Amino acid sequence: MMNKRFIVTLLFFGIAGFCFSQDIVYKPISVLSGGDAFSYQQVLTLANAQNDFQQSNANQFEQPSEIENFTDNLNRQLLNSLSQSLFQEQIGSEDLTVGTYVFGSLVVEVTPGAGGLSVSILNTSTGEQTQITIPGN
Repeated sequence: MMNKRFIVTLLFFGIAGFCFSQDIVYKPISVLSGGDAFSYQQVLTLANAQNDFQQSNANQFEQPSEIENFTDNLNRQLLNSLSQSLFQEQIGSEDLTVGTYVFGSLVVEVTPGAGGLSVSILNTSTGEQTQITIPGN
């Protein structure tokens, strides 16, 4: 009995010495789990499948028609004429002078600046403000 165990053990270790093994390495296929970077197409396909955004085919840079151009031009000219008449009514026929002027919710403040006249325009209803410098002589 002891002999059989010894022979089986010897046979087991003798055969095990001739067996070869290799390292088992896990290589993920998906880029999402650390796989090969050249399989980016799979990630792109997954992203496109989840994308809910639909791009409109309408051209956003279409040229306005002749009638739309004419209407816009006419509106600009009317607003320009109206603003000139309001400006002349408030200030008079003389040139722009230093002071503060109020046009509805717009407060226009004219002050002398380093490069000429500085015009600050404040919209009191929205809080928007802009500043314009008119170069002096």
